[in-house]
Amino acid sequence: MPVPVPELGSYNYVPETKENLDWADLVTLDLSLYGTPEGRKQLASQLIEAVRYHGFFYVKNFNISQERVNRQFSIGKQFYELPLEEKLKYVPEGLDNGAFNGYVPAGRRILDAASGLRDRVEIYNIPKFNGDFKHEHPEIIQKFLPEIEEFARSLHSEVLDPLHVILAIALELPEDFFTNIHKYDIKSEDHLRYMKYSKYTPEENKKIGQWVQGHTDLGSWTLLFRQPVAALQIKSHATGEWKWVKPQDGTLTVNACDALSFLTGGYVRSTIHRVVSPPQDQQHVDRLGLLYFSRPNNDVKLATVKSPVLEREGFTQNDFEKTGNPVPTMEEWTFAKQKWQRTKNVVRGDPKYETAQILPGFQEKVHA
Repeated sequence: MPVPVPELGSYNYVPETKENLDWADLVTLDLSLYGTPEGRKQLASQLIEAVRYHGFFYVKNFNISQERVNRQFSIGKQFYELPLEEKLKYVPEGLDNGAFNGYVPAGRRILDAASGLRDRVEIYNIPKFNGDFKHEHPEIIQKFLPEIEEFARSLHSEVLDPLHVILAIALELPEDFFTNIHKYDIKSEDHLRYMKYSKYTPEENKKIGQWVQGHTDLGSWTLLFRQPVAALQIKSHATGEWKWVKPQDGTLTVNACDALSFLTGGYVRSTIHRVVSPPQDQQHVDRLGLLYFSRPNNDVKLATVKSPVLEREGFTQNDFEKTGNPVPTMEEWTFAKQKWQRTKNVVRGDPKYETAQILPGFQEKVHA
């Protein structure tokens, strides 16, 4: 049942680009079909097409109103209007060692060595509300915390749980297989994120091109709520080409991530994506993102699961297993990759960073 909510100013989305971009042709999963066995079977087939060949996909009819989504964007907007000195009070201790809940300030990476131009990406991460994490937030977050909790929990029950059931059906596993390793009440590093990309000048955009270089996400699924500033691009699994991801009304944009790739021996493919300079008619605005990062429970070992489909298709070992190295738990994997991602003062193009071994048996890399 919805919690009573305080007054909150409205959130106005900027107009979509009028440029004719090379948009990706992505699968849309309609969760209104989820209620029947036939519908779940259809969704399972679509999901496999998405995670094997496209990478990203859309989800619609997920039972969370646009009004609730808009309110989350409004909360994020108000947070980023706080003075920098106030936001800096919420930088996590241990940020350089992979801590990530709280505020991550902009400017940690050097995008252009010659000019010293740094990134303008700010992040505010809010962890689970299951009792494992402290919730100390600025007042603008704190006063809306019950609403934020309800929203985050709804993403599990209305979106993530169905996706996990659909994936299990597709792999001919018990329907609760993936939900059992993604339980909300067990500790994992899931988090809701408000993310702000502050604009660059046209001259700066020409200099840097990409705001965030090509990468994969470390968890199970990333949920991205529609926002109209075009900047997200994905690398097609099928062709290797970079395509723009179009904002679609009333949808979530979802991508599969590293943990699911490990758990399926590479059958589910972790999607390479990047954030580039927006088209010219949107370069004058900042880009505010609302995301949720889903991860298996911390104690889950990222070994390839025993699935009839994976056995038939020959996906029986992940990178760690193929090289005879220890298979990490999700907690070990999370903080190894987060530490690499949070490396401070990295200069774009530094080969020591961009091709680092972050755990024995796994070579991380930045994708051009």
